[in-house]
Amino acid sequence: MSSTEKNKVKVAVIDMNNGAPNQGMRGIQEILLRYKEHCQENMGIDMSFEVFDLRQKGEIPSLAFDIYISSGGPGSPYDGEGQKWENDFFNLLDGIEAHNLKNDQKKHVFLICHSFQMACRKYNLGKVIRRRSTAFGIFPVFLTEEGEEDLIFNGLPNPFYTVDSRDWQVINPEDLAFSNSDATVLALEKERPHVDLERCVMSVRFTKEIVGTQFHPEADPVGMKMYLLRDDKKNAIVENHGAHKYNDMLLSLDNPNKIKLTQSIILPNFLNEAVNALQEA
Repeated sequence: MSSTEKNKVKVAVIDMNNGAPNQGMRGIQEILLRYKEHCQENMGIDMSFEVFDLRQKGEIPSLAFDIYISSGGPGSPYDGEGQKWENDFFNLLDGIEAHNLKNDQKKHVFLICHSFQMACRKYNLGKVIRRRSTAFGIFPVFLTEEGEEDLIFNGLPNPFYTVDSRDWQVINPEDLAFSNSDATVLALEKERPHVDLERCVMSVRFTKEIVGTQFHPEADPVGMKMYLLRDDKKNAIVENHGAHKYNDMLLSLDNPNKIKLTQSIILPNFLNEAVNALQEA
């Protein structure tokens, strides 16, 4: 690899929103723009990124990229079964794994919410099921022992706070499929002793280079406030958690140690890990 090639890093962003209005893609791109500036100023690296609208337009990145970030999105993680766009997505993950087995210069992947659930289906990790009610709001996430050691969470307390938005979830982390794989559970939702439900899996490292979160590490106070002020979101939170919890969420947006901290750490840590590995290779 020439020094010119080494100083270029290409990122593919896969949009799983199927055309639905969202704040996630803005959050991902803002993080990438800040990180691009950091790379240029501190590392002399020219980082670029390209967006691929997979579910709506059938766009899928090639294996020419170094880093892949795949977004959350609406609907069921089973919506794509038998469809070309899902096959293309799974084939891309297969291609990345095959590349990583054969090459020193690895490709890195971060999967968010919908993409995370789809990957759990693909790798047969845990059980992907519909929740009894929608989870939406700012909630604590608890790191496992493995999660406390994982680089992407370096700099976060345990628990840390993040935006959780899901109608589906991954449970049964102790399934045989999980224990027989290379995957590691990095984080879980809070324990609810008064509720007879299993804890949802909030983060998994599928392989050394492929990691994902059920929650939204790209979420920021600006985007979250827009959601919380919507009548449908407010009513859902008040109905499920009470008015006090809703007001607490609004107040927490101004807390620099909650979602603002999470947004400033997880994806930048992932990008650091990926870029440093590329440079070393």
